[in-house]
Formats: sequence, structure tokens, C-alpha cells
Amino acid sequence: MTLCLSTTIIKPEKDIPINNAIILLHGYGGDGKDISMLTLNWKRFLPNTIFLCPDGHEECKINPVGFQWFDLTKDDPIYILEESKKAESKLQKYIEEVKRKYNLNNSQICLSGFSQGCMMSINLGLTTNQNYNCIVGFSGKIINQDDLSKRKSSTTKMLLIHGDQDAVVSPTFLLDAKDFLIRNDIEIETKMIENCGHHIPIEASSAALNYIKNNFQI
Repeated sequence: MTLCLSTTIIKPEKDIPINNAIILLHGYGGDGKDISMLTLNWKRFLPNTIFLCPDGHEECKINPVGFQWFDLTKDDPIYILEESKKAESKLQKYIEEVKRKYNLNNSQICLSGFSQGCMMSINLGLTTNQNYNCIVGFSGKIINQDDLSKRKSSTTKMLLIHGDQDAVVSPTFLLDAKDFLIRNDIEIETKMIENCGHHIPIEASSAALNYIKNNFQI
């Protein structure tokens, strides 16, 4: 079965059975290979886990060698919301394909992403009919709180991590997201990384790994 998005896939070693999956969504202008670097450390501690790192469904207009989940060349919140919903539809189809291909259900899947990929993970995780195992987001935000509050149909727990020196996606968005999620009865943990810009340092990667291990009960 072919997946609808080109994907970097890291399978368990030595034919170990697949019990869980982590779907990693890259940031604006990145690709699946980029974000798959997280798995170099994670896979040693998550032996029964398959990692799926899809490329965005659109080429990035600013970085033609990379991809995007939605266009950011227009500073128009309505346009960005509409474009993000197109990506949601594509990713919902993709996740259903992953579940069929590897015989998994939502409770065995962690959605994770960086920046734009974090934004997509939050929306996907809270607008499904069945909770995912968890969401882990780095350096992201909620795209549109009014829209998400109307469409929220699940309560997937999540960990959101942000650098306090992020000049691309302001760290204030972490606080905004935390407030929104608490008000909407979502189990939320947050971590602000000191002296960190718009990237994923080892401290963030380690915190995420521990959170995922606990939720996968490994």
C-alpha cells in the first residue's frame, strides 16, 4: 500500500513488531528527512515504534527545495486558516492509510511536529473522533482559537515545548495555547527552554522522549 505523502520511514530494527507509531511533521520549508533526525536518539528507547516523517503536500514558495503544510506568503488569517484545513484533509487521509497499513488505532499513535508541523498536530489531534495517544509540539501555536473551539471533538493530551528566545514563533503563543487548552479541558504540559531560539535542542528532544515513553507505557 502506497501512502499519499512521500515519507521518510524508520522501522523497528530486526523485525521487532510494531506496537506504536510517531508521525513527525516538519516545519515550513523543511521535509520529512529533516525532522527524522529526532529519531536518531528516540528510536533506541522506543523499540516497538515506527516513525513516519511525511513531506508536506505542497512545495514551499519561499524555499523550493522544501515543503509546506500551508502557504505563509500572505499575511491573512482567513487565508492561512483555509490553507491549513486543506492540509488537515490531506493528513487525515494519510493517517488513515498509516493505520490500515500498520494495523494501528489512534491510541497507538503520537502526533508530533515542529513549528508549522506542531500547528497541524494540534488541530489534527483535537478534531478527531477518537483521541490519539498524545501530541508533542515544538515551537508552534494554535492557528485559530475560535475555529478550533468550534471544531474540537476530542481531548488528546499534549506536551508543548518552546524556546524563550524564539524570534520566528513568539514564545507567548505557548502561554496562549496553554490557556486555551486548559479552558477546553485538555490535559496539557508545557516546557519553556531557556536561551533557545526556533529549533529543537537536546533538552527539548529529551523531554519529549520521556513524555512519549510514559504515554506509550514503555
